[in-house]
Amino acid sequence: MSFIWILGLAVALAMDCFAITLGLACSARGLTLKQALRMAAFFGGFQFAMPVLGWLAGDRLLGLIRYFDHWVAFGLLALIGGRMIFESVHMSDEEKACRPDQTQGHRLLVLAVATSIDALAVGLSLGVVRSGIVYPAVIIGITSFVLTVAGAKLGPVVGRLVGKRAELAGGLILIGIGVKILVQHLAG
Repeated sequence: MSFIWILGLAVALAMDCFAITLGLACSARGLTLKQALRMAAFFGGFQFAMPVLGWLAGDRLLGLIRYFDHWVAFGLLALIGGRMIFESVHMSDEEKACRPDQTQGHRLLVLAVATSIDALAVGLSLGVVRSGIVYPAVIIGITSFVLTVAGAKLGPVVGRLVGKRAELAGGLILIGIGVKILVQHLAG
C-alpha cells in the first residue's frame, strides 16, 4: 500500500474530525490551545485505535456491525448537532457562557466514537485483504490530529463570517456529517 493511497484515505477519514472541530470552534468563538489539543488527541487517538481494533476483529465484527454502524454514527452526530441548534436558539449569551466545556467529557467521547466508526470499517477491510495495519493507523491518527487542530484554528474565522448564528451553523455541520455517513452507507 503506497503512502499516497494511505494519506488519501487518512484525509478522507479526518475530514469529519476537521468539520466537527471547525463547527465547535465556530460556535465557541474559538478554542483555547488546550481545548484544540484535547480534541486533536481524542480524535487522532480514536482514528488510530479504531482501524487497529477493526483489523484485529476481522470478519466477525464486520458481519456484526455493517448493518447498523452508519445509524449509530448518524444518531450520535444528529443528537449533538440537534442539541447545539436548540441551544443556539433557546439559550441566552449568559447561559452559553456558563455551560460546561464542550470539548471534554461525554460529548467529546461521543464525537470521537462517531467520527471513528468509518475508521473501524477501514481496519476491518484492511484485515480482510491481509494488509498491515500499524503504518496506516499511524498515518490516519496523525492526519486526524493535524486536521483537528486546523479546524480549531479556522473556526473563529468562520465564526466571525457567520456571526451570531455560528452555533447554529456548527449544529447543522454535525447533522450534515451524520446525514453524509448515512447516505454513503445506504447508497453503497
